[in-house]
Amino acid sequence: MTLAESFQGAVGIVDENIWYIAFILIIGGGIFLTFSSRWIQLTSFVESLRLSLFGARKTSARAVTSSEAFWVGIGARIGIGNIAGVAIAIIMGGAGAIFWLWVFAFIGSASCFAECTLGQIFKEKKSDGLFHGGPAYYIRDGLKSPKFASFISILLIATYSVGFIGIQATSANSAFVAAFPFDGNDLLFAMILATVAALIIYRGVKGVARASAKMVPAMAILWFAVVIVTIASNWRFLDDAVVMIFEGAFGMDSILGGTLGAAILWGLKRGVFSNEAGIGSVPNVSSAADVGHPVEQGLVQSFGVFMDTLICTGTAFVILTVPQLVTSTGQEGGVPLVAAALSAGPLGQYSAAVLAIFILMFVLASIVSSFSLCEANVKFLTNKPIYSKLLKVVIISTVFIASLAPAGLIWSLADVFMAILGISNMTAVLLLRGYIAEALKDYRRQKSEDKDPLFRVGDMPLDISGITVWGDRSGIDPGTKPRIEKG
Repeated sequence: MTLAESFQGAVGIVDENIWYIAFILIIGGGIFLTFSSRWIQLTSFVESLRLSLFGARKTSARAVTSSEAFWVGIGARIGIGNIAGVAIAIIMGGAGAIFWLWVFAFIGSASCFAECTLGQIFKEKKSDGLFHGGPAYYIRDGLKSPKFASFISILLIATYSVGFIGIQATSANSAFVAAFPFDGNDLLFAMILATVAALIIYRGVKGVARASAKMVPAMAILWFAVVIVTIASNWRFLDDAVVMIFEGAFGMDSILGGTLGAAILWGLKRGVFSNEAGIGSVPNVSSAADVGHPVEQGLVQSFGVFMDTLICTGTAFVILTVPQLVTSTGQEGGVPLVAAALSAGPLGQYSAAVLAIFILMFVLASIVSSFSLCEANVKFLTNKPIYSKLLKVVIISTVFIASLAPAGLIWSLADVFMAILGISNMTAVLLLRGYIAEALKDYRRQKSEDKDPLFRVGDMPLDISGITVWGDRSGIDPGTKPRIEKG
């Protein structure tokens, strides 16, 4: 056994075992938050939809609006997880994994609501005039634990600069190798991807970020259109697909054959990778929104989980309505499986090339969003420029190495990072649940009085010493404490 094989085996063992702990905290915590919020994802679904699509008023002309933060969050979520991730869930956990992906998305909506509400409560206004927040901020200022905050910042950087970007790279390379077969194509595409990543990071990250903000929603809509057309062409097998999902989740063959556990676990892992609920990444984006009440952005991002899951479901039906496909190829077969399923529809022989283009667009956008998230957490830790430069080198190196590494190793490595991140973030969210409960209580009270909710931190019967931007929202200078309104 080679050193690489030994390493891959060790990572696989850790990946398999750590998710039992992650399952308890991510799912158990999500269930607790669902009950404690009185089923927020159901009772406030219409409100979530309204805020997501039409937004709410903001308190300054320059800041990010609620709906803008929603679309940025959707752009960050939609990508490889909705394509290759869904295929891998079916390969490794069977069709029943899709049912559990739905279940965990429902539960994760409450987790996403909670973490994004916390991100809003504990965000801070910096010298650039914009709001910044995320797990590091609510852990440092809410839990009063700077060391824990630094740890989760480092973990976010590792998860995205190595794990998530690694998955983007291996999936993109796999797509291009399948679409354009020739000798040495894997090395050539790895070099091209690394070069493009370097150009984006060193020369054009702002321009690409602006372009991707418009491009990704359009690509997501276009992908969904491709999915709908493909499913429609195979509509005769729709009922078979539904049966496969529910039999895989509840059938006696699944229970007696021991595949039920695999369906549950893979539904969770690929669902969390796709919608990112509970792992602390989305609050980094949503905290930038300038809203009247923290709960507004919590509801917006909760709806984002629903949107992401809708696209995952479409990909699943593309695969499951082609019953002759063989899905026992392992994690490296995610992209080829989707390409094979698409080829049974109108795209035919062009499916691999079309899929490669979609994946490339999503990967470029993901590199931008992942780099921005990592850089924000690097700056939370230190202002020394050397570390931002080092981050760029790590990301470019990851793109090249991951493009050539075994796909199973990259997915397992990302899963390990993601599990630790989910365990850490959900622990913090549950410890800070009092702030979530009080904010939600205040929001619902004001809505019942037919008011446009406005959050005043002085009304919160908790320690507010770590909250710096709420209260009187006017005339707040960056880095100063606001005047707290009472009553």
